[in-house]
Amino acid sequence: MAEAPTTATSPVVKSADRTLAILELLTVHQDGLTLVDIHRLLGIPKSSTYSLLETMVGRGFLEQDPDSRRFRVGIRLWQAGQSYLAAGDLEKAALPYMEQLRDELNETVQLATLDGTDNVYVGKVDPDQQLLLASRVGARLPAYATGIGKALLTQLDDAEIERRFAAVAFTRYTPNTVGSLAELVSVVDDFRRRGYATDTSEYTPGVCCVAAAIPRLRNGQAAAISVSVPEVRWTDDLMAHATEAVQATARKISERMGYEDTGARSADD
Repeated sequence: MAEAPTTATSPVVKSADRTLAILELLTVHQDGLTLVDIHRLLGIPKSSTYSLLETMVGRGFLEQDPDSRRFRVGIRLWQAGQSYLAAGDLEKAALPYMEQLRDELNETVQLATLDGTDNVYVGKVDPDQQLLLASRVGARLPAYATGIGKALLTQLDDAEIERRFAAVAFTRYTPNTVGSLAELVSVVDDFRRRGYATDTSEYTPGVCCVAAAIPRLRNGQAAAISVSVPEVRWTDDLMAHATEAVQATARKISERMGYEDTGARSADD
């Protein structure tokens, strides 16, 4: 993982950038990494890596196992995350409506927010089914490859999508995955007109999804809700029912949370 470059248009404070790179790395490697691992993966000089790690441990953002010497995220980072969630209270407000939607369709319902070019799952309720979707709260996936991700992108205008995804290498996880920026803009534009987004085995083979954006919240957060269904249970009738129900649920959550408007604009505004 290379360090972010410093440019005239995007200045980077090296120590801050390195600190954030370490935190991002350790959120992915939840079993922890040693100093040598972090030095090797990020390419930061070992002396600088040591100093940054010691500082973060001292401040409680990281902790180190005394036996394995592995560093993991610490309590202060958890507290910071809780503060973020508390600010919007999105999960708490959405949960009753997610449960109602789950009970109505008996399928997996998920809630996500947009972070750069990824959708981050912040809520999930499972159905009473033997065949379940293997996903988890806290996971992040490329927004171009998921239904809920493309629903989130409908809240941005085309120029903002092009800016965010300009340097993204579009990986085809399945033959159905969006393969280019031009295709993504076209697909999102279509979903924006429809008022909902779909995903037919684009990231996970055999899984279909219908999703709807939650109209822009007062705190500027981009959010969306989805229903995911194994392809073996996906029928035209279920899709029609799920499409109507997920849009209605998104409106209910937005009314519960409050919103500014439903126009597309940058989530950075």
